[in-house]
Amino acid sequence: MPLSPSHPLHDGRTTGAALVRAYRGQRPERTPVWFMRQAGRSLPEYRALRAGGDMLEACLTPTMASEITLQPVRRHGVDAAIFFSDIVVPVLLAGVDVRIVAGRGPVLDSPVRTASDVLKLRPLDPAALDPVREAVALTVAELGHTPLIGFAGAPFTLAAYLVEGGPSKDQIRARTLMRSDPQTWASLLNWCADITGQFLRAQIEAGASAAQLFDSWVGSLSRDDYRRRVAPHSKRALDHLRGLDVPMVHFGLGTDRILPDIAALGVDTVGIDWRLPLDDAAAILGDDVSVQGNIDPALLGAPWPALRAHIDDVLARGRAARAHVVNLGHGVPPETDPDVLTRIVQYVHGEYSDNG
Repeated sequence: MPLSPSHPLHDGRTTGAALVRAYRGQRPERTPVWFMRQAGRSLPEYRALRAGGDMLEACLTPTMASEITLQPVRRHGVDAAIFFSDIVVPVLLAGVDVRIVAGRGPVLDSPVRTASDVLKLRPLDPAALDPVREAVALTVAELGHTPLIGFAGAPFTLAAYLVEGGPSKDQIRARTLMRSDPQTWASLLNWCADITGQFLRAQIEAGASAAQLFDSWVGSLSRDDYRRRVAPHSKRALDHLRGLDVPMVHFGLGTDRILPDIAALGVDTVGIDWRLPLDDAAAILGDDVSVQGNIDPALLGAPWPALRAHIDDVLARGRAARAHVVNLGHGVPPETDPDVLTRIVQYVHGEYSDNG
């Protein structure tokens, strides 16, 4: 089913937005910029709103999720909002017992590690996504011509949380399952691909103008493992969006050796972390893919002259790609001064003048 006539990409609200145009390979007059994790702990208004509440409850309370999504757009003037959610929200909605532990992240008391564990996983009821659809609709109504980017975790990163039972440095249990029981691994990844694909599609149908798949832990994989045991499932997740004609973006950490395989997923734009220069990434990806990134988050705490020089370098290297969306090479650290992010937006837009 195609997008509704009232969708922002159809009724003209976001069709000509700089972000959408850059994702689709055009060079807009002004380089678009937004930040991963722009909504969250770096903003005092976010901390005041959350004030000790449950993270997953916030994600599934439409008015709160919408307000948090909108906060950085109001404050920074970024070229896009990114839907405020968590990678494990579709897991929770599918009936898996998962919680967010402060200072640690998603935790499962009963990890998924055996064939019988995988068989117990249930499909995601489309009705369970109603709070997500409502939150997106509320947000899009407020954003006007500013596009909303849909958010979802890639199957490997999602599966790694399920197998490890929480965050992990090297995803050793997940990689062990991948090799020791390929059939169970494939079944688990298919389940992850379908629920996260449904989660992403619900956001797009409700009004999001682009979709980004986050594979935060993919850097722990060899090229062969990614190609054979992960990439087909990432494609399956993205295939849930086929026929909707929305730009698709992939971001992962440590992806330099698998960039051609990521491009082969059929995405329009590839996010690059801070470790690989954008011109090198563009040379690998070719002329059919835009790039996104890759300001080093560590430099957000540096003196402005050093940060400014780094931004200039990122912009210059980004010109090697067919189009460039400025972002960080990962997410905004929680201790970041939000005024620094506002200054970056103004500088990239050519609105900031500083002779210092």
